Amino acid sequence: MRNNPTESEAVLWTFIRDKQLGYRFRRQQIIDDYIVDFICLEKKLIIEVDGKYHSDGEQREFDAMRQNKLLSEGYRIIRFTNEEVSTHIEQTVEYIKKYLI
Repeated sequence: MRNNPTESEAVLWTFIRDKQLGYRFRRQQIIDDYIVDFICLEKKLIIEVDGKYHSDGEQREFDAMRQNKLLSEGYRIIRFTNEEVSTHIEQTVEYIKKYLI
């Protein structure tokens, strides 16, 4: 997965890698039984970039269960759609910065 990111994940990674936002992010990090798209361990901030399949009923249920588990462990989660990242990368990065303060 790390070697084959979606286009949106690859775009976002170019903006958050190498401590460009002041914090280290990892991609495709395993937490418990889940793999998150990006995480800043220092801030316990998870970033998810969701494709259209996340709007499917079963996938939404799984995402909600997964999110509740991660929230219960003290993580904060922000989600973006592929379209948001692809078409509004500057606003996406600014939104992430607000969570890092």
